[in-house]
Amino acid sequence: MKSLFSTLMKNFEGYAIGKTLAYLSDPEIISFAGGLPSNDVFPLDIIQKAAERSLKEDPAHVLQYSPIPGEKKLVQAIIEYLKTDNIHIEPENIMITTSGQHGLDLIGRLFLDPKDTIVIDLPTFGGALAAFEMEDAQYVAKDIEKDGSDVKGMEAGIEECINDGRKPKFIYVVPDFQNPSGITMHLEKRLALLSLSKKYGIPLVEDSPYRELRYRGEHLPSIYSLDENQGNVIGLYTFSKILCPGIRVGFNIGPAEVIDKFSFIKGANILNTPKLNQDICTAFLREYDLGSHFKKAIKYYNEKLNFFLETIEENFPKDMDIVWTKPEGGLFLWITVPEDINTSDLFYKAVEKKVAFVPGEVFYPEGYKRYNAMRINFSYPTKDEIAEGVKRLSSVIKKYKAEKKD
Repeated sequence: MKSLFSTLMKNFEGYAIGKTLAYLSDPEIISFAGGLPSNDVFPLDIIQKAAERSLKEDPAHVLQYSPIPGEKKLVQAIIEYLKTDNIHIEPENIMITTSGQHGLDLIGRLFLDPKDTIVIDLPTFGGALAAFEMEDAQYVAKDIEKDGSDVKGMEAGIEECINDGRKPKFIYVVPDFQNPSGITMHLEKRLALLSLSKKYGIPLVEDSPYRELRYRGEHLPSIYSLDENQGNVIGLYTFSKILCPGIRVGFNIGPAEVIDKFSFIKGANILNTPKLNQDICTAFLREYDLGSHFKKAIKYYNEKLNFFLETIEENFPKDMDIVWTKPEGGLFLWITVPEDINTSDLFYKAVEKKVAFVPGEVFYPEGYKRYNAMRINFSYPTKDEIAEGVKRLSSVIKKYKAEKKD
């Protein structure tokens, strides 16, 4: 049967993080691996109320197919919601997706032919790499800096590609609390990146799963809002981190011609997003006290982050030669260890000691792999689990280094 697979799928190995998580079925493992929001901040009251009401009042429509672009009530609720972030769009500029990952898949399917080039940060979101590798993408990839993308490096890479006759199809970034690094792009770089997009006529794909989850620092405008509807930016959003991931609803925004094509692709691959799930999201946006909800989530996650940073400071002394990011928000931080430590190997040793993380290599495409970093999720584990998990992780690293010396 394998001989009949498409050329690409013969070698495609799927979403690397998903495979890593398969090792974590043991309930005794303290996991810093999954990109999980905490169950403690899920607004169960509005979810239950909205689901019960929709099933009671309109079961015939709720349990049927729904419009491919999305339910009109949700589309309008999102349009109103985005105005609070200085984004002003019309219904033709938005399409409901079945999760943020679905939004990424649509981007890849719309823009990429095999061997097309895209511009990314290093490291970058592993789910995006999986979606783009489904289309056999190639990369201009530049190391992310402390204040965000290496815009000058990206421009040099773009010019080199254009001179070689292979103009990149788009630039992909996560400006706010980047997954996996936790780094936030400064305003000057947002403007510079937008200018770069305009100069070369290359769309900018802005992935925004966490914008509401800022714990410190200044709120910065989205690149989409800075573009002022000039059509240079496509925005990707999800309800997974601000409501709950099980709903599997997100949305893409952008120029009408792009949204039209997204709807054609969606009609061919998944057809529609469940109406019940959309109704819950509509109620969340229109009926829930979003200010209080986000305030609660921010307080909860900020306490977790501060506790994690304090704990890692205590357990990773300077002589271990380990550094980590200190995010202003989001759900992740990035730990870099000495180059003689391969975190892909370390992962299995850590799992034996009942602690887990995501090895850094999954956030780098082929040809750019690095092995001395790890992504840490601090939002899901309890404080007790954080305290014990960091201790275990420190012990595993020390033992790994000692064994390499022997």
